Amino acid sequence: MKYLRTVSLIVAVSYVGIVSAAATDGATLAQRGNGHGAAPCMACHAPNGGGMAAAGFPRLAGLPDAYLRKQLEDFANGSRANATMQPVAQSLSDDERDAVADYYSKLPVPAQVPAPPLKNDVAQSGQMLATRGRWSENLPACEQCHGPGGIGVGDHFPPLVGQSATYIANELHAWQGGSRHNDPLQLMQHVAANLSDADITAISTWYAAQPMAPKEQQP
Repeated sequence: MKYLRTVSLIVAVSYVGIVSAAATDGATLAQRGNGHGAAPCMACHAPNGGGMAAAGFPRLAGLPDAYLRKQLEDFANGSRANATMQPVAQSLSDDERDAVADYYSKLPVPAQVPAPPLKNDVAQSGQMLATRGRWSENLPACEQCHGPGGIGVGDHFPPLVGQSATYIANELHAWQGGSRHNDPLQLMQHVAANLSDADITAISTWYAAQPMAPKEQQP
């Protein structure tokens, strides 16, 4: 009897260890969730991490590890408000957030879906704001922080190219309205406050229409 209890204990401990390991595996979390509040990431961000443009769910594949980790923390603590992501982030442990961020940062960037052609006035306005800004209103160019072509710079300024117009516009409105306030030195809050709705449409559609550089796009 004592032997059976010992064997049962060993099996139970082993099972817990297997479950715990699975729960902190990034691929498992992305495909199945963690079973206690965090839904599968792929349900909104697609199996390849490319996001769902029509719904405004962003691409995660290929984004910097540290950036993804910070966004999960900020969703959990409320500095980036989102009714879908907040409960998911709060249901992930620290190890699980690390695992998810690491997993998506290492995924290849999916092939880009061509965006609809832009009207000339929208294209001109979007390009001007992205590359030159509007200094008469102390509005810097987007690429001063996000890099030429919106390729992203470091861990704090993510790529804009390769994201959908819906997602970019939603985030600019979130910065503008204060539901997102997790930017370094409040840079994005200042930028968004100086944008009109027409500006936001121009910037978001212009970036969504820009092709990714070959080294960034890895189908």
